[in-house]
Amino acid sequence: MPGRLPEYRGFQLTGLVALRMLVGWHFLYEGVAKLTNPRWTSSGYLLESKGWFSGFFTDLANNPGALALVDNLNQWGLAAIGLALLLGIFSRTASVAGIVLLALYYLAAPPFPGLDYAIPTEGSYLFVNKVLVETGALLVILGFPTSHQIGLERIFYLKKQVEHTDTAATELATGEAS
Repeated sequence: MPGRLPEYRGFQLTGLVALRMLVGWHFLYEGVAKLTNPRWTSSGYLLESKGWFSGFFTDLANNPGALALVDNLNQWGLAAIGLALLLGIFSRTASVAGIVLLALYYLAAPPFPGLDYAIPTEGSYLFVNKVLVETGALLVILGFPTSHQIGLERIFYLKKQVEHTDTAATELATGEAS
């Protein structure tokens, strides 16, 4: 039925919700860690940028006003995306925002051959790094929504179902149904 939200089996729902919660926790923690560190700035990461868009990212780092905006958007964006995913509210919007943010991280420091960074990484990467993997996880969360079953969105989903049922019953009783 068009517009109907998917139902998942127990293991599927558990796995998808666990993925949403893990990614949400990671985003929330990263945002809060940055917000509570008065010395944190994205300047070093942006100045270290390599690849096709390095000029854009280094220009952001060299402009104090733009850097302050980027830092605030990054900190609060991470926290808001993480909180939305954890609570299961606006999870589709949060997933898209997370994908955009991670895409910017990836473009700023792509793991391509020949690009060496002064900031050490946690491992050795070739094209695929943890940023790209988490982007894939957000694509799964976007494609397989669970917040309508386990999350605050369930409240709105159930309310909408009740309103739809009441409207259908009223139409049926008054003969307005087509």
